[in-house]
Amino acid sequence: MKTTKNYLLGIFLTTTVLFSSCNEKQKTEIQEEKTETIEYKELDETPEYFMLRPEVEKAYGYSHAVKIGNSIKVSGAVSMDNEGNPTAIGDFEQQMKNCYADLDKILKHYGCTFDDVVVENVFTTNMPKFLEFAGYRTEIYKNHFPTGSWLGVKELAIPEFLIEIELEVHKTQN
Repeated sequence: MKTTKNYLLGIFLTTTVLFSSCNEKQKTEIQEEKTETIEYKELDETPEYFMLRPEVEKAYGYSHAVKIGNSIKVSGAVSMDNEGNPTAIGDFEQQMKNCYADLDKILKHYGCTFDDVVVENVFTTNMPKFLEFAGYRTEIYKNHFPTGSWLGVKELAIPEFLIEIELEVHKTQN
């Protein structure tokens, strides 16, 4: 009887040690996973601001773009010169092209192209004109179109602006 009790006690202790050892291994793996997650979240989340026309943007109180991690938000581009004056007044197609030219400069600053754009929102005071020239976007987005909205609005910041285009970009890590 004593031998049976010793045998059972031995099995119990062995099982307990094995179970504890498995438990410790599992706790260590969970702890390591948490550490990796924390390190990933702390990776490059400091906002990086970019001003295309610093004096104009300071005067109006905005930054043209901000990058946080792999995401870049780009303020609406309009057809203006470096002093903030409207350009191509009354010429919808040229204003649209000027918007995309400015957006291209911002994308290049961050090492991106229009292929990295995931959202494009267009605001226009003349939706029929935008629809007439929307085909130009195929020259901009050669591989795929982003998501987004086309919104007809009553007015933009300055009456001569006919179109404004804002973007959201996802920069793939190199």
